[in-house]
Amino acid sequence: MMIGKHKVVAIDYKLTDRDGNLIDSSEGQGPLYYIQGIGNLIPGLENALEGKKSGDTLKVAIPAKEAYGERNDSLCQKVPKDQFDMSEGIELGMQFEVETEAGELVVTVVELGTDTITVDGNHPLAGVELHFDVTVKTIRDASQEELAHGHVHGEGGHHH
Repeated sequence: MMIGKHKVVAIDYKLTDRDGNLIDSSEGQGPLYYIQGIGNLIPGLENALEGKKSGDTLKVAIPAKEAYGERNDSLCQKVPKDQFDMSEGIELGMQFEVETEAGELVVTVVELGTDTITVDGNHPLAGVELHFDVTVKTIRDASQEELAHGHVHGEGGHHH
């Protein structure tokens, strides 16, 4: 069976940046299960896996535009400190969900000023070329229920 739209695929993967620094890996966690063709993975990786078979291995470099997009400097903003609930204490790297005109956005605290806090709404991997080392483990047809819910059920998937 080949990877194609609406197939449930299990992959082992290692994700590194251009310099070989490890970003993420399935090692020790079991394979990643996803449904091909419905946006479960970044577009560049999904395109690279299309047509592959169980046992295939691939190394692929995915440009930022086919991964988490290029950095958008307009998503960085200085916000007055009085707009935050300071009782919790704000630290670099903290993430918050905020409501924007375009919908919900996760922002990361990147700078703490005297009167302002700078937040960045870019995905942490925006602007980064991603390098995947992937082994295709298994492929099967997705069930109607999985397609309706948009994710894998059973082994490697969500349980309701």
